[in-house]
Amino acid sequence: MNRVTLVVFLKDRLFYILVNLFIIFLSVFMLLLERERYSKLKMIELNTVIYFVVLALFFLTLWLVFDYLRMRPYYKQLLIAIERSDGLFTSAIVQEAVTKEQRLAAKLLEEQHRAYLDELGKYRRQQELHNHFALQWVHHMKTPVSVIDLLSQEALRQSQHTPEDQRQFAASVQEETERITSGLEMMLYSARIDKFEFDLRIERTELHELARSVLNAHKRLCIRHSIFPRLEGEAWVETDPKWMIFVLNQFISNAIKYSKNKPGSKSLLLRIEPQGVNGTMLSIQDEGIGIPAHDISRIYEPFFTGENGRTTGESTGMGLYLTKQVCSRLGHTLSVSSEAGKGTTFKVSFVSQGIHKIAAVELK
Repeated sequence: MNRVTLVVFLKDRLFYILVNLFIIFLSVFMLLLERERYSKLKMIELNTVIYFVVLALFFLTLWLVFDYLRMRPYYKQLLIAIERSDGLFTSAIVQEAVTKEQRLAAKLLEEQHRAYLDELGKYRRQQELHNHFALQWVHHMKTPVSVIDLLSQEALRQSQHTPEDQRQFAASVQEETERITSGLEMMLYSARIDKFEFDLRIERTELHELARSVLNAHKRLCIRHSIFPRLEGEAWVETDPKWMIFVLNQFISNAIKYSKNKPGSKSLLLRIEPQGVNGTMLSIQDEGIGIPAHDISRIYEPFFTGENGRTTGESTGMGLYLTKQVCSRLGHTLSVSSEAGKGTTFKVSFVSQGIHKIAAVELK
């Protein structure tokens, strides 16, 4: 860093150094002219000219050294502030101003920093209000949606002796109600993702039981669309059960969404198998329409619906984005492979030793 500060210092004063050298050269040139003019009188000795040059260079070097030692702390602080990734506290780092110009620049930086924090505070307060309103709205909407779902279930129970079209109507109402519930849940989790650390509980979890419960929740849709789910393997992993249920819901609902329009029967396989020494792999394999190769790299981007989403018209572009965020924050690795027209496989890797045990100890 000292070399960098020296280079910056010399570049900043290059013009002054060149001016001083020019003045010294001009002075020497004038002395030599005078020496030639009065050479017979020997008024100016050559040693005097050399002494003048050495003395001038000495004072120039002395001034540069003194000025460098005076300015070095300021340059170091500037370089540290530039290298830091977080620029919020740059004004607090740069405190070694020497000249009045530097003090004015530091004061301007402090004023800009203060104004930036004020604007950031206003934005955060607006965002908190928006999130609070969204959460409140979701909670209020879940009650009427639950009532509609209960009414549709009751209508289905009472429709055994009613015409087929009425039964289909009741089933459609229930399906649409489930879609609304799923959308509300996604909005709720989307609002919670920013406060992830406050809603986290890592514990040893039966992964196969979580998968089985999620499959049972989607059983009716699987039957309706001729999708035959199957669960293979057992494992206990360290994760947050609630967030993991959200992840599994996204995978299975996507598998149903992009498989239901294919003719004939389709399979949905959830396989749990060991990975390495202490790891576990969960794979979710469907026989849906698959993901086009040109969309694979972007499926985790927020609001990206892709070719399939535009075709079905049911995609929000937030499900896989939130899934990726949740898996990353839980320390699970997420991967995907797909072939258009044949199906998609998502894989979640769990590691027994690592971030999960640390988090579990801190939270207990």
